[in-house]
Amino acid sequence: MIDHRKLGRELDLFHSDPLAGAGLPIWLPAGAAARHAVEEYVRELERRAGYQHVYSPPLAKRQLFELSGHLPHFADDMFPIMRVSADDEFALRPALCPYHALVFRSRGRSYRDLPLRIAELGGMYRAERSGVLGGLSRVRSIWLNDAHNFCALDQAGEEIAAILEMIRRAHAALGVRPAGFRLSLRGTGGKYVDNPPMWDRAEAVLRDVLRAQGVSYVEAADEAAFYGPKIDVQVVDAAGREMTLSTVQLDFHQPERFDLSYVDSGGMRRRPVIVHRSIVGSMERLFAYLIEVHEGAFPMWYAPVQLEILPVGDVAVDGFFRAAVEAGLRAQVAAEGSLGSRVRDAAHRRVPYAAVIGAREAADGRVSLRLRDGRALDAMPAPEALELLVSDARP
Repeated sequence: MIDHRKLGRELDLFHSDPLAGAGLPIWLPAGAAARHAVEEYVRELERRAGYQHVYSPPLAKRQLFELSGHLPHFADDMFPIMRVSADDEFALRPALCPYHALVFRSRGRSYRDLPLRIAELGGMYRAERSGVLGGLSRVRSIWLNDAHNFCALDQAGEEIAAILEMIRRAHAALGVRPAGFRLSLRGTGGKYVDNPPMWDRAEAVLRDVLRAQGVSYVEAADEAAFYGPKIDVQVVDAAGREMTLSTVQLDFHQPERFDLSYVDSGGMRRRPVIVHRSIVGSMERLFAYLIEVHEGAFPMWYAPVQLEILPVGDVAVDGFFRAAVEAGLRAQVAAEGSLGSRVRDAAHRRVPYAAVIGAREAADGRVSLRLRDGRALDAMPAPEALELLVSDARP
């Protein structure tokens, strides 16, 4: 069976060390390169859709999480409070939404500011039990592609529909194969905010969007966030386990808790709603899935090394290497060992292209490209080869 933990070790993508602790993976250079490419793609996708990116700290005073509702409803999943002094107690954040609420209320807002789309790829921390941790799929340090869209209630449906379209586009580029949609609803008990009318309104909005888009979905009780229902996009890993990758949530609770407001066109103060959303989920869970679904052979645009240059003999390849790097490619030179062993090694590491340059190619200014599936292309001029590679490296 394909296992991202085994492939991650073989391909030097990430490392788990007892000194760091369970559920706290270290991204090695190859894995970090792939992750960076995906992060940049998602940030640009968001920028083009009108999102503004922010940074926020990984911890805050306990009062922030009391106000947001995380300590009353989510404390079992948080790390213990850190007491710095009699007056200062801090918590590692289990979510980014409280900070984005602070961004919204950092100044006065009017209806002209809405929808206000605040995005961040940031770390959050969950006190997962050691028995459920595994590779990248279940971790304690979670780097989430997160955003919060602050909007009027009558804008929420359109925002959610646009988010679902962004999810489809990103999944297509990454090679994600959704297994289905789930409408995650509240359950019973103190885990959820006790406000039935609020839940009914939020659930109605999400159902209306799913029905308008003709999306088939299943309903799942007791799978909602503590503050509101959500649309979850499910995937299935290589072991047949279903998990949530992308999500869209509608929240009436935190705008009230943080006393968020904007001035409408008539000069009246109104309460916004928050659409929480993650286009591709956490980087950890996303790559656990992508490693397995692609068997380590990522699409060219986020492959850790996109081009391996293989000189034959004492041929100088510095010029072609520099040109490849300047063109934006992640390239490296492998000169040690026989040509056959280097070709096999590049294919084993799932490098999409190997460029063979011998004395004849060097004299003619040409390059012979080999693909990781074993195909070999006819020798072509170096600029033409670079053009082909750069074109293939686009998402």
